[in-house]
Amino acid sequence: MRAYYHSTTVGGVVETVEPEANAFGLRLRTGDPLRVVATETCWFSVMTNLDGVNRDSMPSPEGVPDGEAPGSLPWQVRKYVLSGSYVVVEGTHMEDADTKLFSAEKINIVTSRPDRVLFEETHWWLSQISQMANRWLDDLFDHRRTYTIDDFSQFYRTNLNIQGMPTDNAIQECATLARLIYGLSSAYLLTGNERYFLAAQAGVAYQREAFRQISHDGRYVFWAYGRRRHADGSVTLLVPSQSGDDFNAIPLYEQIYALAGLTQYVRITMDWEVLEDIRRTIATFQAFFHDGAGDDDRDPPFPGLGGYFSHIDPGTMRPDNVQLGPDKNQSRKNWNSIGDHIPAYLITLIQALEPTVRGEARESLDALLETCRAILMETTDLIVEKFPDRTCPYVNERFHADWRPDHAWGWQQNRAIVGHNLKIAWNLCRVVNYYALREKQHRDRGEVDQANAFKARADKALGVARILGDSMIDRGLDRLRPGVFDCVERDPKNGMPIQFTWGTHKDFWQQEQGILAYLMLHHHFPNDERYYREAYDLMSFWNLYFLDRDRQGIFFRTDDRGMPIIQGSFADKGGHSISGYHAFELNFLAHLYIRSYVIPAAANGRDTTFCLYFRLKKNDGMTSINVLPDFFPPGKLRIEEVRVNGVDRADLVPEVADSFQILIDQTMQDAQLVVVFRALS
Repeated sequence: MRAYYHSTTVGGVVETVEPEANAFGLRLRTGDPLRVVATETCWFSVMTNLDGVNRDSMPSPEGVPDGEAPGSLPWQVRKYVLSGSYVVVEGTHMEDADTKLFSAEKINIVTSRPDRVLFEETHWWLSQISQMANRWLDDLFDHRRTYTIDDFSQFYRTNLNIQGMPTDNAIQECATLARLIYGLSSAYLLTGNERYFLAAQAGVAYQREAFRQISHDGRYVFWAYGRRRHADGSVTLLVPSQSGDDFNAIPLYEQIYALAGLTQYVRITMDWEVLEDIRRTIATFQAFFHDGAGDDDRDPPFPGLGGYFSHIDPGTMRPDNVQLGPDKNQSRKNWNSIGDHIPAYLITLIQALEPTVRGEARESLDALLETCRAILMETTDLIVEKFPDRTCPYVNERFHADWRPDHAWGWQQNRAIVGHNLKIAWNLCRVVNYYALREKQHRDRGEVDQANAFKARADKALGVARILGDSMIDRGLDRLRPGVFDCVERDPKNGMPIQFTWGTHKDFWQQEQGILAYLMLHHHFPNDERYYREAYDLMSFWNLYFLDRDRQGIFFRTDDRGMPIIQGSFADKGGHSISGYHAFELNFLAHLYIRSYVIPAAANGRDTTFCLYFRLKKNDGMTSINVLPDFFPPGKLRIEEVRVNGVDRADLVPEVADSFQILIDQTMQDAQLVVVFRALS
């Protein structure tokens, strides 16, 4: 090509360094070599977090030739561009006939010292989640440090512009409020900051008071879509969804995400009243959305082929009503209605309900726990059996009632969302950890058949997770630059490995799924270097390009090179598709996974501990609380310390290996319980 100049970003490992020529050689993740020449105005930047702290501790270069001035371009190349290090370079690719050049304008470094990766440090994700939580609360409630239900009623808004200020749309959506509660609860779990707990507590109270719809017999809870405040001060309760594809129906995914914040809050508090609302919401899933065999008391009965319908009609409370549209949401099942149960509430709730000692509460909690286990196993089996496609590297995402893939639905047609494939890989890996725990429990009791059944389930799920993780490396990730692409055609017609549907942009939530998926695959296959390499690259891309450092938030979308896209609603900090959820979830779990699955493998004296904070409510029927952070396999963690209101309680540290039950009594009501974990290699 002649006169071709294209600004772009590349990531790779430094192979050769030529300081005198202001150049270096990169090996890109595609395997291709690239010679980079730095311009005289090239900027060397050590990655910063949302707190803006300068963490550049790179030592001055050694062996500098006489006459080379400190701070000169060759000197900086020697200091920052180290052989074997990973760098992300922003520059211009130039071609003019046979002449080619990659000219670097900015070189991003992701280490604070040659041997210390910034996002592997103990403080990195804690700082990021704190900055996001503080700014979100400041934007909504100014500088309050205590919160009431009335504060949420008056000030909470779903839609916030790029500055965090309310837009003209004054709606309060229940699902986005629940997602923010999840984020605040996660921030408290990691940091113990009282501000986050008080805000989560008030948010939970407001969600239950403002959006909860209880059935006539008290058995079921639905959650209204939202509340709209009008100019005259009046408020309209909106029960069916008002969102595009789901308009005037009750979509299951909105009901599912209404539980996200409640369950994370219950993990902290074991609040019985909130737990009861969760139980009644799950009863709603089972009674109105579940296509279970033997549910023949319905008239007419559902097919009974398993899974959950994606939508029900608000008038008939059925999925097969024509008002939902015969070519859209009528009698349909999809990824969200099957898979979203697992990350949104099931893993958190099962962890909360798994104590071995429960006192008077045992019988009622056991019934709910068994329901949750059944949902987990059914949805996992369906994902493993129905979603993969032998003719295509991407899963099917939408189905008819009889599980025939639906490749004619709305905007999706025969297209794949890359993040959904990665989300499946991530969550199957988490479930495999749980199956390993259940297998061990059965083997310890001599129940060989049950143990073997869990082992078989785990092997099958892990096989699917690995296939998807491998497939997305070539069919969903940006190989030249880091990052996860968005929507692609499942059956490319362009003669290329990938055909993009709307472009090569990258959305924030899909980066989260990729990071967590490859961290978990690294845990299960630590000898396969690809998985942590992919997680490393994606964490670099996230921390370099998705952090809005000016406003302590994140960008919804970037282009392929990492530049933020802020046209229209993509500039908004809050909206129907973005709230305090995915970024907070990433911070919460990346901290746990790195401390547990990455650092112990090469600890070399590095700290492998982390803390979680709990705040117990008055629960007369509870005599213990399970503090295991996520679905972790046996033998991976142990409890080092337990502190109650700052007082060391060695007597509460479990003596039994793989026990994470902390005994509680009435003296611990409204007490802060701090649990220190150590990851084992």
